[in-house]
Amino acid sequence: MRWGAMVLAFPMVLALSGCERAPGARAAEGTAPRPDQMMDFKALYATNCQACHGANGHGGPAMELGNPEYQALADDATLKKTISQGMPGTEMPAFAQSAGGMLTDAQVNAIVAGMRKEWAKPNVFGGVTPPPYSQPAGGDAKRGEQVYQARCASCHQKPQDQQVTSAVYLSLVSDQVLRTVIIAGRTDIGQPDWRLTGVKSSTGSLSAQDVTDVVTYLGTLRNPGAVSGAQAGR
Repeated sequence: MRWGAMVLAFPMVLALSGCERAPGARAAEGTAPRPDQMMDFKALYATNCQACHGANGHGGPAMELGNPEYQALADDATLKKTISQGMPGTEMPAFAQSAGGMLTDAQVNAIVAGMRKEWAKPNVFGGVTPPPYSQPAGGDAKRGEQVYQARCASCHQKPQDQQVTSAVYLSLVSDQVLRTVIIAGRTDIGQPDWRLTGVKSSTGSLSAQDVTDVVTYLGTLRNPGAVSGAQAGR
């Protein structure tokens, strides 16, 4: 009887021990990476970036990351800092673990590398040097208003276009964001770059000083109190 019981039990032991190796058994657990080990760019982008920056970097409410001109304008250090630490004066939060976010430094690097691979294009400016990326201090707001009225207002005063002089809009974007959009443009919403190509009233490209002064002027229209009102209506 005891030998018979052992003979009957032995196949059961083999069967139970083999379950862990059966096709599909615990496979998902063994192959699915932990969140902090996910390094695939498309998965990282879809999880952390797409909601604001749009599918494939286009069509979102925030900056068009899929714009090759933006990719050429912002260097790696700028992209890493923005992703890691966020951007003050905007809705862009910090994503790095060191700043309270969920991403490791390696994941931030993977996002930057993925954007470069997917969206950067060599010589996208055609040999023309764009204005510097960073907005300097000391712009001339009065001159900026004159440049805006002469070079920008004809489009932005149209009801269907972005009212960039709106205090509510300006409360949600920083001076650096304004500068970046003016220089790189936004192909997904028809916003030209600083060269104003295709603008009928254009008399040539905006100079670096033009860009600085226009951003300075727009900054004077910003109403910090509009932030709470804008957020409450979201």
